[in-house]
Amino acid sequence: MSVDASIACPQSVPPQRATRSVPAETATPPAADATRRVAVLLSRLRSARKFGDGQSNPWPTYEQLRECGDVVPSPWGGVMVTSYEAANAVLRDRSFRTPDLEWRQQQGDVRWNSPANTELSQMMMLLNAPEHTRQRRVLGNTFDRATLERLTPVIEGLVDSVLDELELRMKEDGSADYAEIVGDGLPVAAVGHWLGVPAADFADLCVWTHGQSWAQELFPTASQMAFADESALSLKAYFQDLVAERTKSPGDDVLSSWIRAWSEAEEDPEQAATIVARLASFAIMAGLETTSNLVNAGMWLLDRNPEQADWLRYHPEGIPAATEEILRYDPAVAITTRVGSGSDSPSEIAVGKGQLVYVCIGSAHHDPRFIADPDRFDVRRPGPVRHLAFGQGAHFCLGAGLGRLESNVLLRKVLTRFPTLRVVAEPVWESRAAFRRMASLRVGLAPKPRFYSFGA
Repeated sequence: MSVDASIACPQSVPPQRATRSVPAETATPPAADATRRVAVLLSRLRSARKFGDGQSNPWPTYEQLRECGDVVPSPWGGVMVTSYEAANAVLRDRSFRTPDLEWRQQQGDVRWNSPANTELSQMMMLLNAPEHTRQRRVLGNTFDRATLERLTPVIEGLVDSVLDELELRMKEDGSADYAEIVGDGLPVAAVGHWLGVPAADFADLCVWTHGQSWAQELFPTASQMAFADESALSLKAYFQDLVAERTKSPGDDVLSSWIRAWSEAEEDPEQAATIVARLASFAIMAGLETTSNLVNAGMWLLDRNPEQADWLRYHPEGIPAATEEILRYDPAVAITTRVGSGSDSPSEIAVGKGQLVYVCIGSAHHDPRFIADPDRFDVRRPGPVRHLAFGQGAHFCLGAGLGRLESNVLLRKVLTRFPTLRVVAEPVWESRAAFRRMASLRVGLAPKPRFYSFGA
């Protein structure tokens, strides 16, 4: 799409509060200049430039989107919500649905019905009631307090293991890729151990998970979609085979427990196996994509704010709040989607039945009406900060507790074990707008620590 990057935000679409829903056929078409302006900003947002723009610094672009309004026209029809109030309202509003398989099949578009999109749309994150409700009920409270307490020593051991590898690589090469060793290594090991997946398969699972995520992007190229399709089919086949194997030889892992639970909940054994395989794929994808960004962003932000890292070193009780600030400042899911149902909506977003609502969480988290001085990263920010990084409502992230546990343990151990750890090169970002991903973050050990004066 060729657009003029110099177009200013049109005065015809001022900042606005959400308005009552109207049918698509009677809605006023969005102004062409407003649509073009949003397209410019979204295109800029996905840039993978290393310095000062796009993925390396999306916050000025989010600000310009908010200047266009709380609810702005999307280049593809429907709307994008940019404010915290509107984003929170849509995510909580049960009258908005996810773009599930039924919705995608109605679009008549090759992309929406690609193998990757077909698989994604049948995973729990994109299911709607009643099937979504049924699957969550069978799973129960997956990461309750007792489960997290049992997992804590496991996560402690996994963190030690990835940090051992990081230290070894830094000693051998002078620097190491934190995003590869820790950002990918810790989340896939945590979810993989929990599921009972062989450690030898973790590397493939990382490749397939990151590959399939291209199907959820706003501007995927043909080659990226082909990679997404290939990855989705590989992930599907892998877990189908693993479920079949574990059905024959069950263990005491979570995957075996899901197989037992669904053999009772579902009359058709084939359908039960399919559900379990998709749940396992979903667990790996959700656990890796979101926590990977949390882990990498934490390293990057604390390196850029070394006085805050030093404060946390002496005040480890502040680490849980630091994790929440990382999630607020740089959420992994920058843009997610919902679909208008045509029914009355308490959130009053103007969108017709079947139209998409793009929820810009990245922008919402930097809305000054939501939080003071939003572009300042501050681990000592008064809380609690009610961010949207794990969603809201019926689709609140099942693995939120596990992601927080991984981050808290990792931050504590990194800060004490490597007081001189530094980022030695600018991060390399993938060209994404919806799911943020740091593809590389090289770190090394400085000769001596930095010291700062700070208050109690």
